[in-house]
Amino acid sequence: MGWNSWNHFAGKVTDTDVRSAADAMVASGMRDAHYEYVNVDDTWQGERDAQGNIHPNSRFPDMKALGDYVHSKGLKFGIYSSPGPKTCAGFEGSYGHEEQDAKIYAAWGVDFLKYDLCGLRQVINLYDPKQDPRKSAAMMRDAYKKMHEALIKTGRPIVYSICQYGVDSVWEWGEEVGGNLWRTTDDISDSYRSMALIGFSQAGLERFAKPGHWNDPDMLEVGNGGMNTDEYRTQMSLWAMLAAPLLAGNDLSKMDDVTKSILMNVEVIAVDQDKLGIQGYRLGPLQTWVRPLADGAKAVALFNFVTDDVPQPITVRFKDLGFKGPVHARDVWAHKDLGIVQDSYTATPPKGGVVMIRLWE
Repeated sequence: MGWNSWNHFAGKVTDTDVRSAADAMVASGMRDAHYEYVNVDDTWQGERDAQGNIHPNSRFPDMKALGDYVHSKGLKFGIYSSPGPKTCAGFEGSYGHEEQDAKIYAAWGVDFLKYDLCGLRQVINLYDPKQDPRKSAAMMRDAYKKMHEALIKTGRPIVYSICQYGVDSVWEWGEEVGGNLWRTTDDISDSYRSMALIGFSQAGLERFAKPGHWNDPDMLEVGNGGMNTDEYRTQMSLWAMLAAPLLAGNDLSKMDDVTKSILMNVEVIAVDQDKLGIQGYRLGPLQTWVRPLADGAKAVALFNFVTDDVPQPITVRFKDLGFKGPVHARDVWAHKDLGIVQDSYTATPPKGGVVMIRLWE
C-alpha cells in the first residue's frame, strides 16, 4: 500500500511533489490506514558519471535526502528503473549497471523498486532479430532475475515490482525471478472502460497469488477526476477482492472528502490486506466476486459491470459460497450491519457501481 507519482504527475514530478505526498499521507490519515510506500516513478534520472554511477536530474537534487525525509515520516521510499538502457520515457536505465544501481539505491534508503520492461525490448530485438518467442522470453526473465540478485546482494530489504505488462504470462514465473508483485496488464488510465477491462480480466489468475507474491493490475486512479464516485468505489472494491497492491495515483495534497472516504475505507482495506492472502475469484457469469478471509468470513462484491441505464438486481446464494445456514451480513461501504440473512442476498448496484458485503456464519 502506498502512492506512486506517475498517474497524476507523470514526467513532471519533482522532489517537492514527493515530499508533499509524504506530508499528505500523514496529515490525511492514510499512513494510519496502512499506506506506507512513497514511490517516485520514471523521469527522476540524470546522467552517469565517469565511474558509471547514476545521478538524479535537477528536479531531484538529493535522493538520499529525499529518502531520509520520507523515512522521517514513518514511511518507505520507492524508486523506478528499467532493465534496458533507457526507461519508457527515455531516461537512463539499469542495463549493464544492475549491481551498481542496486548498491546506490540501497545507499539512498530505497525500500521499493519498480522495474519497467520498456527499454529492454530494444536489447532483445538486437540479439533476437527473428523474434523467437522462447529466446525473447528467456532474455526477459534473465534480466529481471539479474536485478533481483543485485538487490539481494545489497543486504537491504527492497520490494521488487516487476512491470512488464503481463508479457509471456508473467504470473507463471514472476516468483521465480524474485518478483514480489508483477504487472498483469497494460497501463491503466483514468476511465471506467480502462479500469473495468483491466480489473475484471484478472479472473483466473487467483491461483498464482500468495503472500509475498501478488498479481498487480496497476495503480489506483481514485481521485484523478476521470470517473465518478461509484466507479472509483468499484475500482477500490475490485482491487481489494483481487488482493492487489493499493498504490494511490492521485495528488494526495488536494483530496476532497469523497476521495479520502474511498481510499481510507478501513473495511475495504481490511479485505485487501487480509492475512490469509487468497485472491478473490469470479462466481458465475455475472460480475459477482468472492474472497475467503482469514477469520472464516467471505467478502462478496456485486458489480454492475455492464453499466445498465436501468440497474439490474444481482443475487448470490449462500450455498454457492459454502455456507450451510443463515449468515451475518455487513455492508462495508455503508458501514452498516444487515443482520442475519437467510439463503441468499440480493442487491442492485448503481450504474458502474458495486455493493460489497462481508458474510460470516
